[in-house]
Amino acid sequence: MAGGGLAPSYPVRMRPGVDPYSATHKPPLPPTAFARWNERGLTIERNHRIRLRDGVEIFADIYRPEGAQQGVPILLAWGPYGKHALTNRVFWPRSGVDPDWLSDLTAFEAPDPLFWATHGVGVAVVDPRGAWLSGGDFHHNGAQEALDCADVIEWLAGLPWCNGRVGMTGVSYLAAIQYLVAPLHPPALAAINPWEGFSDWYREFAYHGGIPETGFLPRASDNIRFSLGRTEDTLENVRAHPLIDDYWLSKSYDLAAITQPAYVVASWSDQGLHLRGTIEAWRQMRSPQKWLDIHGHKKWAHYYCPESRARQTAFFEHFLFDRPTAVAAWPPVRIEIREQHGVQHERAEREWPPARTAYRELFLDPARGALCDAVPPPSILRQDAAHGEAHFTIRFDQPTEITGQAALRLWVEAQGSDDADLFIALQKLDARGQEVGFTFYAFYENGPIALGWQRASHRELDEALSKPERPVHSHRCEERLKPGEIVPVEIELWPFSVRFDAGESLRLVIAGRDIYRPEPGVMLPFPQHLDTRNAGHHVFYGGGAMASRLILPFIPASEHP
Repeated sequence: MAGGGLAPSYPVRMRPGVDPYSATHKPPLPPTAFARWNERGLTIERNHRIRLRDGVEIFADIYRPEGAQQGVPILLAWGPYGKHALTNRVFWPRSGVDPDWLSDLTAFEAPDPLFWATHGVGVAVVDPRGAWLSGGDFHHNGAQEALDCADVIEWLAGLPWCNGRVGMTGVSYLAAIQYLVAPLHPPALAAINPWEGFSDWYREFAYHGGIPETGFLPRASDNIRFSLGRTEDTLENVRAHPLIDDYWLSKSYDLAAITQPAYVVASWSDQGLHLRGTIEAWRQMRSPQKWLDIHGHKKWAHYYCPESRARQTAFFEHFLFDRPTAVAAWPPVRIEIREQHGVQHERAEREWPPARTAYRELFLDPARGALCDAVPPPSILRQDAAHGEAHFTIRFDQPTEITGQAALRLWVEAQGSDDADLFIALQKLDARGQEVGFTFYAFYENGPIALGWQRASHRELDEALSKPERPVHSHRCEERLKPGEIVPVEIELWPFSVRFDAGESLRLVIAGRDIYRPEPGVMLPFPQHLDTRNAGHHVFYGGGAMASRLILPFIPASEHP
């Protein structure tokens, strides 16, 4: 496929690229000629042309310690946002990123070359095939991008000053590409550090519980349109494939084939984007040496803060140089147990979820708006399908920790529609009954404990993958509701960790639209679901033969600090 690379076996909607020189939100594109110079202790080489296996050439900028002639490993940053987008103020002020933590040589969500040079490590920032001025057409992940990345890893390892080892690090797209290339096992790929990247395109990026995501997805699709060739029209492809089919399978990752040393980082705050998939990637990897951190902070701030930089340094010095570092003493899992935004404590774990977890059923009592230990008498709650919001609460009489996977089974009837889009939140209430806010989606401080979503017509489960505390839906077909039909819908809640003091409460919220919505006039990334099928009324059933229930992962009291 001339200029386009590996042709997919399924139809993909492509679009003409937008002139890269017209991107007003980025710095001006530099000339395409190769240039080399020294500054601030770095040798900087702009616009290396890397020839891929089919002859297409792509561009890379490479940084190394000034004057280094041998023995330098390289960190590869691979993403579509432009290697020329270099500034220490790329992140919005509400992200919590201190500009003093990074230099103006830092590309978006990428490692800082100036920082890594002080540790004897080079950095390569690549514009993938079809992105910006690189040749060919841009395909958003998939087999072609995996092969291209593997080619670049081996090309970098062959540079005369490189020690033959390449690592990968970065946030979001720069994390997900690591899931894609690591299963190919390019010999030079010595270690990976995926920092918050979804690993299930359908369930985590495009359709939450079968409900189309309409906030972040269009924004992400716009960010990959700058090209001299064509680019994949991700938004239109998502709309054209509402069920899991060959298109989605082409975006899947062979996580079980990853065997490289891996330091994987997730955030409780990234409900609706990266949290679920980052944990799942770590869980499925077969790397003999792998570590998982789950924190409660804003993701970009956590990636660049000094404490995280120290852990990244220990990891890469160990695997890129064979130096003894603290990595040997790291626990397999490290989590933060949250109490509210900015208040949490850290604990080491041997596995995820913790093996000592005590799963407990709480039953919904629609008549009283309560969560009960025993099945209550039968009752119903009827609310407006689009705007209603039901609350179910339980108060804890002693300190309580809930950490892990959770699931809601909800008996529901849709009156006035043949489908029901259900939005779920878990919230913490203080002793006065006021909601306690948590860090949420990279910018916000008033978010939930956890979120879940489910379209009733997508209620079919993948029985092989599902557990009571973690339902997994097949999304292969739709089962529309008949008039008067009452069905049980299993709803996955994304993972979380939270601690309650005596007198504090857990509240379950069930609504017909997003429970958390963006602030008016604030143009920050935010998960939204504005294309719902809700009309008329939802009726929720509880007690008796239709006992709606919430499964929660309690940690035994002896484990509390």
